[in-house]
Amino acid sequence: MTSKSYFQLSGTHRLLAALFAIAMLTACNQGLGSLGGSLGGCLVGCGPPTEANLGGTLSGLVGSRFTLQNNSAESFQVSGPASNGTQVTFAVAPFNTAYDLTVQTQPTNPSQTCVVTNGTGTTGTTDVTNIMVTCTTNPPRFAYVANRGSNDVSAYTVDPATGSLMAITGSPFAVGTLPVAIAVDPTGTYAYVANQTDATISAFAVDRTSGVLTQISGSPFTTGSAPTSVAIDPSSSFLYVTNSTAGTVSAYAMAVGSGALTAVTSSPFATGGSPSSVAIDPLRLDVYVANESDGTVSAFSSNNGALTATQDSPFSAGNSPRALTIDPTGQYIYVANATANTISVLNDGMAIPGSPFTTGTSPYSVVLDPSGKFLYVVNQGSDNISAFAVKGATGALTDLVGSPFATGTQPSAVAVDPTGTFAYVANTGSDTVSVYAIDARSGALSPISGSPFVTGTQPSAIAISD
Repeated sequence: MTSKSYFQLSGTHRLLAALFAIAMLTACNQGLGSLGGSLGGCLVGCGPPTEANLGGTLSGLVGSRFTLQNNSAESFQVSGPASNGTQVTFAVAPFNTAYDLTVQTQPTNPSQTCVVTNGTGTTGTTDVTNIMVTCTTNPPRFAYVANRGSNDVSAYTVDPATGSLMAITGSPFAVGTLPVAIAVDPTGTYAYVANQTDATISAFAVDRTSGVLTQISGSPFTTGSAPTSVAIDPSSSFLYVTNSTAGTVSAYAMAVGSGALTAVTSSPFATGGSPSSVAIDPLRLDVYVANESDGTVSAFSSNNGALTATQDSPFSAGNSPRALTIDPTGQYIYVANATANTISVLNDGMAIPGSPFTTGTSPYSVVLDPSGKFLYVVNQGSDNISAFAVKGATGALTDLVGSPFATGTQPSAVAVDPTGTFAYVANTGSDTVSVYAIDARSGALSPISGSPFVTGTQPSAIAISD
């Protein structure tokens, strides 16, 4: 099976334009007629076209790793975001042949379901223009909270209409000692908990109907010393764990069908001092690590899970960078600097104009909503959330009206559900989770009815699954 990328809003059209200009000079002499066909017509002097574009409209795509396939043979990666009615070419096919365009892989980060309409027919000798692909974001189903004081995970079903939490039968689920981080893979199939004292990862299979966690064979898996955070790549193929006292990041391959972890060759990989947080570029799959004692961010390229430091790594951040997140386009990195009380915004390793931006006291966790329009930072020292609007063209931050918003005591983690409708905050000092409705236009937060919800002792991390 081959794989191509016929539509990518972020840069591909510019690349195709450059290729087109070069091909105008060289195509006929070097046999590049098929390039002209893929663009919807042959280049000047190359003869008549032999292929038709399979095109139409794409709506609602905000996730990544979305692929289509034609006649169950050739796959085409489609990248967003795409608003309603974006005109695209999904694939090409020879004239006078049958085509059957279907979804091969649904988008993740956030999890979405895409449906193809008018995807079957025969090409004839002209382009097909009536194919429609419509994507909707899957609502939240489960919430998982790692409780470092009681060494367990509280599990909840999520009401998709109200955001409220209801404990799952069997909850809480036992993990190792001092669980400080949790992640659910993009398919919602597996959950992983970093146990700091044990230097292990507890791995669970998620029952997709009930949300119940069942420990998988081989769990727990060994990490480096004092693991602090965990992240999973968009394809659910690799998992990364920062090891604070070891100054490393461990990389694991995730076994298909079981979720078991196997260390990647040459893992662990050196970072800066006291790595505290790891995040993955959803498009390029580069890996970034915040180094708390160095005030830096380490950057790595990934090849089958193995990491290579980029030439300009590490980047400077603020004092004690505690957490970081990456915008959906992979262009901007947002770093919470715990002792500087700021957010640094980096683009290509450099601070953008206006960076750093002021937060509350001891910013401890940071998250973007799925659209990348709003950024939320929990401030452990001031018991609140700083909320910002993100200027898409520059990545700059502007305080939202009403910010900061009150939380429980010592908030330590924040998560936004896949639809961008609700925000969840784990309050370490009050053993609760605060839940907020997010205003779709302004990004402002409003506590929902029944909030806060009781957790185990000292909740320290939270993950929301579809």
